[in-house]
Amino acid sequence: MTAGWNTWDVTTHTGMVHLPSGLRIRFGVPGAPLDGFTWRDGLVRLGPHTVDGSYAEVTVEAGGGRLHLVMAGGSTDALYVRAKGTAGVLVVLDGWRDTDVAADRGLVRVGGELWRVDGSVPAEGLVLEFADEVDLYVAPEGVPGGARDVGAVLDRRRAEAERTAPRSGGWLGDAAAAATRAVTWNTIYAPDLGRVLTPTSRDFVSARRKGFYGSWALHAWDTFFTGLVASTVDRDYAREIFGQILPFADAAGMIPNRVSDDGGTTADRSQPPVGALTVRKAYLASGLSDDTRDRALLTGTFPALLAWHDWWLRARRGPHGLLAWGSDPVPGDPGSATLDRAKRESGLDDSPMYDDAAYDPETHTMDLTDVGLVALHIADADALAEIADVLGETDVAQRLRAEATAARAAADPLLWDTGRGGYQNLRADGKHDPHVSPTMLYPLLAGMPDAERAAGLVARLLRSETLGGDPPLPSTARDDPGYAATYWRGRIWAPMAFLAIEGLRRYELTEASRSLVAALLRLFLSEWDTHSHVRENYPATSGEDVRALQARSDGLMAWGGLLAYLAYGELADARQDGWRFAHPGEPAELANLPLGDGRLAVVAGDRLTVALDGRPLLDAAPDVVVTAYRRTADEVTGIVRGSGDLHVSPPGAGDPVRVPVTEEPKRFRLYRNENRDNDGGMPA
Repeated sequence: MTAGWNTWDVTTHTGMVHLPSGLRIRFGVPGAPLDGFTWRDGLVRLGPHTVDGSYAEVTVEAGGGRLHLVMAGGSTDALYVRAKGTAGVLVVLDGWRDTDVAADRGLVRVGGELWRVDGSVPAEGLVLEFADEVDLYVAPEGVPGGARDVGAVLDRRRAEAERTAPRSGGWLGDAAAAATRAVTWNTIYAPDLGRVLTPTSRDFVSARRKGFYGSWALHAWDTFFTGLVASTVDRDYAREIFGQILPFADAAGMIPNRVSDDGGTTADRSQPPVGALTVRKAYLASGLSDDTRDRALLTGTFPALLAWHDWWLRARRGPHGLLAWGSDPVPGDPGSATLDRAKRESGLDDSPMYDDAAYDPETHTMDLTDVGLVALHIADADALAEIADVLGETDVAQRLRAEATAARAAADPLLWDTGRGGYQNLRADGKHDPHVSPTMLYPLLAGMPDAERAAGLVARLLRSETLGGDPPLPSTARDDPGYAATYWRGRIWAPMAFLAIEGLRRYELTEASRSLVAALLRLFLSEWDTHSHVRENYPATSGEDVRALQARSDGLMAWGGLLAYLAYGELADARQDGWRFAHPGEPAELANLPLGDGRLAVVAGDRLTVALDGRPLLDAAPDVVVTAYRRTADEVTGIVRGSGDLHVSPPGAGDPVRVPVTEEPKRFRLYRNENRDNDGGMPA
């Protein structure tokens, strides 16, 4: 059972709930609606928020007043709060859900238990008002402590939070803080499920906060991308997030598009198959070798992800025998088995790519083979095969690789449009659809083109009038007739950018990917620095304010943190063959990445340094790039290229060893045994 104080209640972020008692405390501005704050309006600044609620800080505005809260909860029963309000502070204590709370002779009775509320300014009751500032201590009667302890506890908890939270600086700005807070501030508790959730977004899912569902909702690809961002915050937390949606898979293996408390499950459709991609990426980044990576993440997700992968092949065969988005007929659901629902399965609801498509009742799919879906499913097979290797599922890995090879061979000639020099969606009549979006780059993620074709495709699509420019990667190409700079008709979406750039990185198209990542980072930091937002989608046109509800861009969507995640990868990127470490060309710092080995830090300045729990691993000149880096208890291996010098620390307590660097890639290996040759030399 989850226990302690945290921001469990989806309806408010200016307060905390204690579990299992159900006591709730909320803060507001006198004369203003108590729960009038949302991430769309009233938010001034998101502060730190630990996963367990042991420290949280936020500033909001309402009723002409500004309220600043610092709260220290966590797994214990005691809560410490400092509240400052320019127009006063309102405090309300009540019960969450059906919990009975009443005032009782200066105490608060919660069920059969008495709680003490001690304030730096004396006050009694369940509704309290203070002129400007108050420290509060809330705990069961008899638990030692009081308001006098608040300052010291808050200082200590803040220091602890800063010591372990991901941190960034320089070129990365506050990207790490933004991405982290978009995850941790979305942590809620779903009483009907009896578990903690990190939903799509607190506001997005809460009807009381101008959202679309009762109190919680999970979407398939949203959940997987949130888990990936969370993997940079806390490995255990990320593993829980990845597992949130999996129990809702149906008997056929289909993971639903959405499941919610009041809307049930979308039994007719799924969402893009990105589960294995994101799980594998999080696994690779969870350690410096398989010895320290989070194997539990793989064992906990692999069966469901494999079943989902196989479901696509049975349920979504469209034109030409390739995959297409669809919707199955569901008795009692008149909206099922329609084009609108098939569009929603794509996750790109109103994309112009589907404007002229039709629904085929024979196949239960669109009459349009989708480049993005075909490529994602192939990439899913590749990722699942690699996971199967780790888990010793050799036969499954071989089957998946054979399937991926056959799918590439079948899809490539059909989806490649020679006249346009790129991949295009394919109609049932055999004609290529002219619409262009970043999904046309997904074949790189699937390894479909050869290197020459890939480079030409990228050069053509990344022209400023198409998918390039600043900001880059609009969800519909700027020279597409359907481009409108709105929602999926042109806004910048972090998941789409992530998938496209991961494809570029697979082909080592570094110059193209670096410029895209830099521009997207500027966009991400601009919204964070100005509005304290991590957005559902980002404006494709300079100066557009997307905060309004009708703009359809939620202000606290964890998957927006993928733009920060991509920027991290310019310094430290976990890949199938090992880690890549490189200088981004500007001073930057990234610290406290949680690995099974310890906490990783990368600093790019006059040199590039990589450290684990403060101990140096690499010290390189700025033009040196290290790839395929792996570190076990017995040896360190990698590949180095570039110009300048590189010092690598061997396992154990040995001194760093200078490794030769040339323009051509050169392998190195260092051993723990001090009697072995640690000069780093290996055949190229």
